[in-house]
Amino acid sequence: MSSRLFTDFGLSAEMMKAIERLGFEQPAPIQAESLPPLMEGKDVVGQSQTGSGKTAAFAIPAIERMVPADRFPQVLILCPTRELAVQVSEEVHKLAHFKPGVRPLPIYGGQSYDRQFLGLRSGANIIIGTPGRVMDHMNRGSLKLDGIRTVVLDEADEMLNMGFRDDIEFILKAVPQERQTVLFSATIPRAIQELINHHTRNPVHVKIEGKALTVPTVEQVYVEVDRRRKMEALERLIDMHDASRGIVFCNTQRMVDDLAEHMNAAGYSTDSIHGGMAQGARDRAMKKFRTGGVEFLVATDVAARGIDVDDIQVVFNYDLPYDGEDYVHRIGRTGRAGRAGLAISFASGKDLFQIRQIERYTRQRMRRADVPTAGEIEEARVNSLVKRVRQTMEAGDFRHYDRIIEGLLEEGVDSMDLMNALFHHLSGAATAAEAEVAKPAAPQMRGLGGGLRPVPAGGASPGAARPSTPPAPAAEVPAAPEVPIAPAPAKPAPAPVPETPAAPTPPLRPAPRAEARPARPERPRREPPAPRGEDRAPGRFQAKPWERKVPGKFGPPHRRDGGEPRARAYGAPGAAPYGAPRAPRPGAYNRDYQGQGQGGPMERPRKPFPRPHGGPMTRLWLSVGLEHGISAGNIKGCILGETGAPPETVGKIDLRERHSFVEVSTPAVGAVLPKLNRAHLGGQRLKAKVA
Repeated sequence: MSSRLFTDFGLSAEMMKAIERLGFEQPAPIQAESLPPLMEGKDVVGQSQTGSGKTAAFAIPAIERMVPADRFPQVLILCPTRELAVQVSEEVHKLAHFKPGVRPLPIYGGQSYDRQFLGLRSGANIIIGTPGRVMDHMNRGSLKLDGIRTVVLDEADEMLNMGFRDDIEFILKAVPQERQTVLFSATIPRAIQELINHHTRNPVHVKIEGKALTVPTVEQVYVEVDRRRKMEALERLIDMHDASRGIVFCNTQRMVDDLAEHMNAAGYSTDSIHGGMAQGARDRAMKKFRTGGVEFLVATDVAARGIDVDDIQVVFNYDLPYDGEDYVHRIGRTGRAGRAGLAISFASGKDLFQIRQIERYTRQRMRRADVPTAGEIEEARVNSLVKRVRQTMEAGDFRHYDRIIEGLLEEGVDSMDLMNALFHHLSGAATAAEAEVAKPAAPQMRGLGGGLRPVPAGGASPGAARPSTPPAPAAEVPAAPEVPIAPAPAKPAPAPVPETPAAPTPPLRPAPRAEARPARPERPRREPPAPRGEDRAPGRFQAKPWERKVPGKFGPPHRRDGGEPRARAYGAPGAAPYGAPRAPRPGAYNRDYQGQGQGGPMERPRKPFPRPHGGPMTRLWLSVGLEHGISAGNIKGCILGETGAPPETVGKIDLRERHSFVEVSTPAVGAVLPKLNRAHLGGQRLKAKVA
């Protein structure tokens, strides 16, 4: 890692704010060597491996030297693949976050031309694309390169290997001669050297390669895992190796804070340290870690320079470092003082190339491992327990419980059952069972008198009282002396009393009055007066046009289909009851509230897709979110560009930290989902499903 800071390069306040927002503390080696000549406008040829931070090395000067107010292409960045073009475009978006007027636009094959035409017409001034599609737009006349001031060839060796030599030559001849040319490549073969000789002017060569360092005796392992599953993999690996003291390295301050928060929420005692913290807070975090106040420390490379602890069991590279020197420094935190060390690195996608570069730098191979399963973790925990028991037996430093063990064996307890029970408690498997037993059982409820009362354990009726303690034996209670009791005189039979109804017991609520209200006299139904003349009735019973018994176009009784006239007045014979749905007329076109046809033989043909506004929408889940540097416009543009659907197809978009939700017109879901699952967004393959 370079000792220089971003403040040493004379960057604008907006750019420094964006760099701080991304969490970068110090420039990577390729950035520290490339930024000064690039800021001066010189041509630069950089030789650096993948993942070394060269995207920011050419993007920062390009953004700083352009004029945001000019709405025509000023910077052209050529990439070998569409995935790399999208990744570079996202990086440029993040770096230009606080610079209004900077409009980056990715152009690559497989994307809709309409979206690219719209972006070019709206004033895109930074073009990031693949050579084939850029040349296609040049031939169509939609992309003019006469205003280009900076040309960047990213991964130039890969573009030549893919057969883009002629396309690159065609594009470079179309841009102005007075331009800045920047070329980055992992290797400089003869073909690349010819490009350098023909299309650059006195370039500054920047080559980043570190001297080989001796790596301590540390077991080095890498785990191939998707970055969305890193946290789950980290938890399982900690449990698998029974680690209680370790360091987790990240590349940015934001990732350090997020990861420390997640680990604390998962139950791991964790603290964080990075260059954005006050010195007092950093000192307190280091003191807690050294004294065992926390188990794990999440840190960046800059803050990790002061970590000097001997008993660190494991080091996790949550994010791979930019170069091999930082990797060696990270894994050197473990395996000290003659102890065995373990270094586990997470890799996914393009990070595998960086793993190979680190192996060449350290001249050691990393062992590939898989994320452990729940069964493997349980087996490892049991093996660790057996190992500790054996070590205790060999040392002989333990208390003796012979009397207790002999007493249990004399009671007839089997020795194997005794050992199984002891291991059951030692391994912690009994914790869940004890917790369940400790929970008070919910009392069984039984209905009684309209209410609910708890039923005793014995299952007897709640009315039968049970003593809380068993009664004393009969022998212990003194018997009472027998006393003769005279029989009671017989009472004369009572005289017959006329039966009278007993007064009812007053209920909890007043009963309704026994007497019934007098029924209202039924009002005579008003009958419509007899019609006057042939087709007319007075008042509100005036006959409607279709009720007139006059032959004509109104139908009844001479309807075209020969049916009987429908009764329209409520209460008339054959009329539908009040509130019933109205039956459609045969031959007419009717539509319910959802727009579905219910007509007869004359129903009109429907369009395949109804208007999305006001129609049903389906919520989709997408695997990208804010941490991938995307916006709602990126998601809508991806859906419209991949599917060619109208803009009304996409509804509300809800961006979250690691995923997103988007509403899509329900009839279009079947066509949208397959294409989204083949698209790329946020530098990774997009996954979509119905939420």
